[in-house]
Amino acid sequence: MKPSFTKTARVSLLTALVLSNLSWKTIPNDENNPPLLTIKGFTFVDSNRNGKLDIWEDTRLSVDQRIDSIIKQMTNAEKVELLIGTGMPGIEVLTGPVGDSKQGLVPGAAGGTASFERFGIPATVVADGPAGLRIEPTRENDSKTYYATAFPVGTALASTWNKTLLEEVGKAMGNEVKEYGVDVLLAPALNIQRNPLNGRNFEYYSEDPLISGKTAAAIVNGIQLQGVGTSIKHFAVNNEETNRLTINAHVSERAIREIYLKGFEITVKESQPWTVMSSYNKLNGTYTSERKDLLTQVLRNEWGFKGIVMTDWFGGFAGFESIQNGSSSDVVQQMIAGNDLLMPGIPVQKKALLEALNSGKISQEVANTNAKRILEYIFRTPTFTKYKYSDKPNLTKNAEVTRNAAAEGMVLLKNTNKALPFAEKQKEVSLFGVTSYAWITGGTGSGSVNNKHTVSLLEGLNAAGYKLDKEVVDLYTPHAEKELVAEKERRKIKGILALPERLPEMKMDDAFIAKKAASSEIAFVTLGRNSGEGGDRVVDNDFNLANEEIEMLDKISKAFHAKGKKVVVILNIGGVIETASWKDKVDAILLAWQPGQEGGHSVADVVSGKINPSGKLTMTFPVKYSDTPSAKNFPGFPANNPKEVTYEEGVYVGYRYYNTFNVKPSYEFGFGSSYTNFDFSDVKLSSPTFNDKLTVSVTVKNTGKTAGKEVVQIYLAAPSKSIDKPKEELKAFGKTKELKPGESETLKLTLSAKDLASFLENKSAWIAEAGTYKVLVGASSLDIKKTAEFSVAKEITVEKVKKAFELDSKFTELKP
Repeated sequence: MKPSFTKTARVSLLTALVLSNLSWKTIPNDENNPPLLTIKGFTFVDSNRNGKLDIWEDTRLSVDQRIDSIIKQMTNAEKVELLIGTGMPGIEVLTGPVGDSKQGLVPGAAGGTASFERFGIPATVVADGPAGLRIEPTRENDSKTYYATAFPVGTALASTWNKTLLEEVGKAMGNEVKEYGVDVLLAPALNIQRNPLNGRNFEYYSEDPLISGKTAAAIVNGIQLQGVGTSIKHFAVNNEETNRLTINAHVSERAIREIYLKGFEITVKESQPWTVMSSYNKLNGTYTSERKDLLTQVLRNEWGFKGIVMTDWFGGFAGFESIQNGSSSDVVQQMIAGNDLLMPGIPVQKKALLEALNSGKISQEVANTNAKRILEYIFRTPTFTKYKYSDKPNLTKNAEVTRNAAAEGMVLLKNTNKALPFAEKQKEVSLFGVTSYAWITGGTGSGSVNNKHTVSLLEGLNAAGYKLDKEVVDLYTPHAEKELVAEKERRKIKGILALPERLPEMKMDDAFIAKKAASSEIAFVTLGRNSGEGGDRVVDNDFNLANEEIEMLDKISKAFHAKGKKVVVILNIGGVIETASWKDKVDAILLAWQPGQEGGHSVADVVSGKINPSGKLTMTFPVKYSDTPSAKNFPGFPANNPKEVTYEEGVYVGYRYYNTFNVKPSYEFGFGSSYTNFDFSDVKLSSPTFNDKLTVSVTVKNTGKTAGKEVVQIYLAAPSKSIDKPKEELKAFGKTKELKPGESETLKLTLSAKDLASFLENKSAWIAEAGTYKVLVGASSLDIKKTAEFSVAKEITVEKVKKAFELDSKFTELKP
């Protein structure tokens, strides 16, 4: 800390500087545009309309000086208003009457920060979400519409493995955020997919932190290039929805740092998001929004984060009942921990924080530090800089971006005897499955988007010129419409966090299906799954297929195969489902994910061969749910109403477990087929010994007959003398450009010392052991094409840190 007298002297000097220029000329003002002051040839905005130039209005000074002058004048009550959000409309549905919840500047936005007229500080706006901007599409007494683009969900975006494309998606999202008058998009969400049943996995990217971090960083960079902010979430270890406000996750420091924080670390260092959102859950006995080790020691001091930390909505409350009972979160601890902004903000928190400030329970230093960070954020916003937003984002261009991104994220899981691509537009297609007609754009809750229209698979195939069997279409269309209406009604009755349910399939007799098998060339069958915020999925009739779905697949496969015809399954799902028991019954499986509003077009682009699928799985599809390493510890204990969840699997999450313990998956991490073939050759390391950095180069050649892209995955097998380690871990990846038949491209991928290191709790350090390291270059985690080796002469201490995340209860972690 600098001595306070120098700061006081500097501010006094600035005051003198400002007051010495009192010969100004004012320019008339109107309601929307504050008056301008012209002083000795300089023009300034009189943002608080008081007729004089205040220090914070003097743009000749640094932002730092201007903000310090505001904080110096702020009362405790004003600081409280700044540190606690302005509420959110509809809040009382969850909390009961808790105070003011008036509509903000942008209807449907999730909340924001307060305005301060005397400083000329406007209210700023934050809005959901991970698959695109979530605001109200229509407004009272307004004929205009405010639809946003529904982009592909997180699992679909990550499955592209294409950082350049992801940045383009970010730019398109950012365009809508800015042009609709929003300052921060509450996205991206990058929690680890610890278990396939997590209801919000559709928003997240992977079971692997490298994929999660690189995907999020690319999207953040794209969004923030538009001059608006992001809020990466949910920080941290928020891996389930069951009792999400209160669940206590017991996790070792090694697993926290290597698996659950690593993606956030990559994102912070590679994209500096404007904000980070602390999560709901407790971590080793303490709410994450109250953990100084997490929010200050690690996030700010170790990683260099410069933005603000905000809570998740009602973070730190012991459930909604506690809010209804008038309790507050521990605002003192949240502020001391480095949680700058409490969201959405309710009066009971303001009262508690004001009392704490007035009594000295919270020091002025803590309040001023947090307030300064919030003002630094506000000064960056389009609202503060008076950006004149149009309410007309480029929806046409953004629809094209989402269509291409969705197609690139689709994963071809199976393609026997070249069932796909199917480009014969004159031959009849039978389109089965209720979801072909009632297409799922994305999941529910804060991750959903109010888009104008979703292109179903029916519409997509029609638009692409396919000849669809009219009798099948006429049978399914009213069924799908009826079931959709019933589902919407059910959700409306259940309220704001109603979870979606699978739409029932239509019963068809064998004779009807046999007739279609005779007249149609191919059957497309869509299987759909949806999930959402506020609840987790279940094994029966969700992770596993329902009996009626199995019956439908059996009947269609039997009838079509009897006639020598092909059956293609399209998976319109947000997360993992069981595939092992039925995949042999069909000829091809295309994992389309929940591909956003243009999904039907994107599927048609892929099945027709217009686009060659190049998506790869960012998570493992197990043979059965019980193979999942966290299966016996999800969602926690006691089973019917979990209070605690123990991460006994430690670092052995996803493929780290399956590969290390030799558990065979249905489809492995990194898997994805193509309509062409690729050859990997000329694997070279920049050096046989590691010295600060190491470059791996590999040449990929398209040896097939169709243009396509391939993903190169670099795994590392490290020596494990001082600590157990997974058999191999993903450390770098790259995607080729579209290679024409016979064309090659050489990719160069770099490994740093941190990529070699594991976290040793007994040394509180990231250590790269001495010894031989094996580089595995693959097209998936199990399809390793080439290997190479290098050595580390002596142990490297890559980074020493302070001990953190002390366990609140002992448990035994899984070891090989």
